[in-house]
Amino acid sequence: MLIRRGFYRWQFAAAIVLPVWLLIGYAIFGSSGWGVLGLMFATPVAFVMLGIVALLVAARPDVRQAKAVAWSDVAVLGAWHLLIVAAGFYGPAGITFAVLAMVGGIAAFWYAVWRLLRDGARRVRATMDEYERLVAEGPPAQGVGRDARRTPADDAGEVIVIREERRWEEPRA
Repeated sequence: MLIRRGFYRWQFAAAIVLPVWLLIGYAIFGSSGWGVLGLMFATPVAFVMLGIVALLVAARPDVRQAKAVAWSDVAVLGAWHLLIVAAGFYGPAGITFAVLAMVGGIAAFWYAVWRLLRDGARRVRATMDEYERLVAEGPPAQGVGRDARRTPADDAGEVIVIREERRWEEPRA
């Protein structure tokens, strides 16, 4: 549970730390001018994607309640974060890791959307099951206690009729 709670907090920090790592990594290991153009594109995209995925994961009611992500979230998001870290070393395999990080970002996004929808559907299904169970039991008895009998509504036969006048709809002659 400690690891999952730590990862819950880390995913928000990662939205800032990992794009900054890409900048620091380029300052240390980068060598080409074309890398600057790639960095100008990759850093804001990484910031936005990391933030969106973190918000999608945090939007799940189970995650919010426990303040901990699921183990599958740790696996998917952890792999994606490691690919971003590896891409920040800009070595001979830097392009490969950058492409893998982009694919991992797309996969993490759709995974987070799928989990959010699945958990939402599960909660709606549980709510509907409870509703159907209550409907099957029948209407609750009025009065005090379980043995109270239903009393008919107090209706003395009085009816109030209200006539509506629509003066604004009458045509003018």
